Amino acid sequence: MQQKDDSVKKFLELIKKSHRGKLKIYIGMSAGVGKTYRMLQESHALLRNGIDLCIGYVETHKRAETEALVAGLPVIPRKNIFYRGKAIDEMDLQGILNRHPEIVLVDELAHTNAEGSKNAKRWQDVFDLLEAGISVISAVNIQHLESINEEIAHITGVNVTERIPDKILELADEIVNIDLTADELVTRLKEGKIYDQSKIENALNNFFQSDKILQLRELALKEVVHQVERKIQIEIPKSIKLRTERFLACISSNAETAAGVIRKTARLASYYRSPWVVLYVQSDAESFDKIKLDKQRYLINHFKLATELGAEVIKIKSNHITQTIIDMAVEKEITTICIGKPHLNIFQIMMRTAIFNQLLRNLAAKEIDLVILS
Repeated sequence: MQQKDDSVKKFLELIKKSHRGKLKIYIGMSAGVGKTYRMLQESHALLRNGIDLCIGYVETHKRAETEALVAGLPVIPRKNIFYRGKAIDEMDLQGILNRHPEIVLVDELAHTNAEGSKNAKRWQDVFDLLEAGISVISAVNIQHLESINEEIAHITGVNVTERIPDKILELADEIVNIDLTADELVTRLKEGKIYDQSKIENALNNFFQSDKILQLRELALKEVVHQVERKIQIEIPKSIKLRTERFLACISSNAETAAGVIRKTARLASYYRSPWVVLYVQSDAESFDKIKLDKQRYLINHFKLATELGAEVIKIKSNHITQTIIDMAVEKEITTICIGKPHLNIFQIMMRTAIFNQLLRNLAAKEIDLVILS
């Protein structure tokens, strides 16, 4: 309960920072993970905090536990749109704008509106609400994301036609992943908590298969991580940002030590689960017309080894070895530079006192560690 209240307070703080509405999105790997349920739980907590909140549109799918949470929440009635002689219930966008609550719940973000609506898509309605200064809590399944549409079709065998552009997630101030294991989701399905009994067998034989669920789960988790990392890059000043370890392995054409530097840096990167780069600075003295063929072969093999171990390999021609290393470290946001013992050809110049001191001063100023590998 404390965690939910803390989450509510955090969202309220976001709302107060801007006149433009704030957007919170619950995302999940599939129907039935509990997105709408969590939205409604949060809504009750917001009401307890004195927030003016309304339901703009919530789809319970007749799930008893979800419907029970709708009780007690203010609802803006849906409007009827007549299309081809049939009455269709849609969210009343103008009704919400007129009522102008602080926060509105808008479920089914990828929904296509009936003809005659102001906007073709519900996510466009959400844009209008945000521009009017109304904050929105919404929900969507990962399979509706535009950029991974083909991947979703490959996994599920279904071409999802209702999609949202990726910019919606980029616009969101908060994204919360509602996660379940494949077994938990299948159990919920079998218990009738997702679809009624007549649809369960068909669902188990199609969409709700463990391998498909696991792949969708991975996509949902990756997307949320990606969005969090993007927000960290944009919003948190580098001076206070928690540094992600990134390693730079510097090698030369020296066959004896380059492979060791690569392997040891790979182990460090694996331990920290961090990205890493292998840098080869080719000075005039190491141009291919000046070094022996066997050294060239070793160098090519070292590049191949680095790639196999998961490194990004970068080759640069420069006689300013020290500065090139520093520049690359800054560009790639490196936290640790790994080099071989000073007898490496590439560092014979660099390790002369004046130049080595220059390197140390530069790295210290940029808070980059230097590791000399045996």
